[in-house]
Amino acid sequence: MACLNICKEVGEAYSGSLGIAGNFLILGKLVKKEQEVCTRDGSVDRHGDPAIRGRTGTWFAGILILVNQGLATLAFFGVGVNLVLFLTRVLGQDNADAANNVSKWTGTVYIFSLLGAFLSDSYWGRYKTCAIFQAIFVTGLVLLSLSSYLFLLKPRGCGDEHSPCGSHSTYENVFFYFSIYLVALGNGGYQPNIATFGADQFDEEDPKEGHSKIAFFSYFYLALNLGSLFSNTILGYFEDRGMWALGFWASAGSAFLALVLFLIGTPRYRHFTPKGNPLSRCCQVMVAAARKWKVQRMPNQDDDQFESDVPKERSKNGDRKILHTRGFRFLDRAAIITSKDYTENRIHDPWRVCTVTQVEEFKCILRLLPIWLCTILYSVVFTQMASLFVEQGADMETTISKFHIPPASMSSFDILSVAAFIFIYRRVLDPLVARIRKDPKGLTELQRMGIGLVIAIIAMVSAGIVELFRLKYARKDCPSCESASSLSILWQIPQYVLIGASEVFMYVGQLEFFNGQAPDGLKSFGSALCMTSISLGNYVSSLLVTVVMKISTRDEMPGWIPGNLNKGHLDRFYFLLAVLTTADLVVYIICARWYKYIMFERQQEEDSILSNEEADLRV
Repeated sequence: MACLNICKEVGEAYSGSLGIAGNFLILGKLVKKEQEVCTRDGSVDRHGDPAIRGRTGTWFAGILILVNQGLATLAFFGVGVNLVLFLTRVLGQDNADAANNVSKWTGTVYIFSLLGAFLSDSYWGRYKTCAIFQAIFVTGLVLLSLSSYLFLLKPRGCGDEHSPCGSHSTYENVFFYFSIYLVALGNGGYQPNIATFGADQFDEEDPKEGHSKIAFFSYFYLALNLGSLFSNTILGYFEDRGMWALGFWASAGSAFLALVLFLIGTPRYRHFTPKGNPLSRCCQVMVAAARKWKVQRMPNQDDDQFESDVPKERSKNGDRKILHTRGFRFLDRAAIITSKDYTENRIHDPWRVCTVTQVEEFKCILRLLPIWLCTILYSVVFTQMASLFVEQGADMETTISKFHIPPASMSSFDILSVAAFIFIYRRVLDPLVARIRKDPKGLTELQRMGIGLVIAIIAMVSAGIVELFRLKYARKDCPSCESASSLSILWQIPQYVLIGASEVFMYVGQLEFFNGQAPDGLKSFGSALCMTSISLGNYVSSLLVTVVMKISTRDEMPGWIPGNLNKGHLDRFYFLLAVLTTADLVVYIICARWYKYIMFERQQEEDSILSNEEADLRV
């Protein structure tokens, strides 16, 4: 496919402002690429010219981004996976406070993803946003390493299971929290954009690259988990033995290497130009609809709705037109054309009349919100792996044949489960379902997310049963024993494996769903929705722990999650999560049945031009 369609669009966009001479300059620049194959999705290279498929993007750029994601994840989880133990052993916090602080910090990481997505979609673009926030990420890790080595790990050799550290000054605590929240800012702003930026390297209008784009999300999540495998095992082992500074410096080095690799791929990346502030576009729809609240909306009034055919104007709302849908009919008034909607020079006022695409863009966001809300409770279940699962494992028998298993390293089974189930789903389950249903798409994203919720319920039941047996074999009369229970930590494997399986269905499905259903000008926002569900899940988890402790604590009862888990009932908390997730599943099924997928318009003129170009290339 040649670039003639791009020449045509660029010529139309600039003909009014550059005149005949300008048009010849543009045409002369682009005609050199006439016989080169270009992307159809509107992506450009780093110079702003139409992206050449053979020179940019595809798996060369995609693999660089996957390796970058793996290294950055290694760095992030090198801090996050053992943070709850760092807070208890080094800063002297109790289990409940440490779990709450980890949940708040992790939640803040994902809240910052909204900031990164907004800057990317509106002003900076995904490449610049990724580069800036990765630099902030590296800075935060370096400061964290310095604060740990210089201030917090005193006396020397403290911080392991048997040697807690001493007290720290307010200045030292503030420096530590500043460092880890700088890490949160850098990683949070980077994460939603790197996923979308990786997907940008594949042209979804091309059948082969479109298939690769779908596969990219699975490999992206696999890279994320493989990156955390090293931090959960090797780094987790050293940090559990009190070598925190070494672990943090290794994380800083990994993040720096990730940034270098990302910058190396600069000449090969494909880009999409920012579409402007999405908040103003949404506000324009609401204001325009409110101004016309008295206008009678007729059932078959689509012909009276406004849609611009000017490429420059269409680019403000996305590169492709979105077909009109029947939901949220009040907002349709924003696109109804009246005599007052044009100024004297026939230029429409966007605060009085909006395009159908702009209205549908706002509708897409409204339709995504109920689905997004239903994923929050799943994230409450997921976040237990970094907090209560670790605390539960720390009170079990962690020595197997004289080999000590750090409780945080048990999440390695979650990672191995993710890798296994990605392979099982892509190679076995999805083709099998497609063959049975006679549908090449197999399971939809919404169906996969529902399966993820079901598996999460089973995981919480499994964790509760393990806790019941841990309490049964608890060493209540042996406070000096190394482990609080004689039950082996290996009994935690089923709950970690089930969480990993649920992630493949829930989080990979979320990435595909939110990225695919977000309008063209809000792709990073779509990925940020996936991350903010994790964020709110951490905050809800923190709130839930606080409420449960206040309700369950009595004069003679220390509550469900006390400092000494042998005196509590962590099993009841797990079963409570299973009940809440079941209720969430019912609501999710209702929302999923109500949801309407976004539909883009394929223009006949463009299709005919493209078919003619392909015929010319074959000749």
